[in-house]
Amino acid sequence: MESRDMEKETVRQLARKIWDYHHLNQKLEKADCILVFGSRDTRVAERGAELFLNGYAPFIVFSGGLGSLTKDIWSESEADKFAAVAVKIGVARDKIIIENKSTNTGENIYFTKKILEERDLDPTKFILVQKPYMERRIYATFRRLWPEKECIVTSPQIPFEDYPNKEIVEDDVINNMVGDLQRIKIYPEKGFQVPQIIPEDVWNAYEKLVDAGYTKHLIRNEGRNNSHDK
Repeated sequence: MESRDMEKETVRQLARKIWDYHHLNQKLEKADCILVFGSRDTRVAERGAELFLNGYAPFIVFSGGLGSLTKDIWSESEADKFAAVAVKIGVARDKIIIENKSTNTGENIYFTKKILEERDLDPTKFILVQKPYMERRIYATFRRLWPEKECIVTSPQIPFEDYPNKEIVEDDVINNMVGDLQRIKIYPEKGFQVPQIIPEDVWNAYEKLVDAGYTKHLIRNEGRNNSHDK
């Protein structure tokens, strides 16, 4: 447990503000492809499978090798593990494409683009599926790296209070949210994402959580307020 003096309920209020900012609340529409980004949260795979089974797209791509959060806990790729979850739920294997080499968000998109080209598939509209607090970052990255395509972003429909579980504890969620907000701020100038406005109250919440010790997912060499992966 990290050392901090801030009251837990104050931490949760600040975290909830950042959580709400990360959500885009986009309306789902039918698309040409569901692209599910890998992580250690198999509820993301369940959400992608649910959308496929409800007819939102004719096929589904699971993208992800072993990243910084999964390389030490899983022996198979995120994409293969997610695909197995989807098949167990009822998704036909011949409707699944697996991209299992990527190790970060940019590679998820680049490698998916390549594998679709190799299969002579050219979807125009994507539904992107990731963790709830990564909706905005996924959108910004996709718009930067594949701007000619349309995208809608969604995630498991779980409120902040219910999201932590035995595998992903509350402190991990908050650390990751804080780190993703930092990336939304600094990655546009690096060419990784399109720019997005961060409201002052959201950034103030970020700074207070950084001061409280939620720094595990920050990029360390980016300065006090801009405080390692892509």
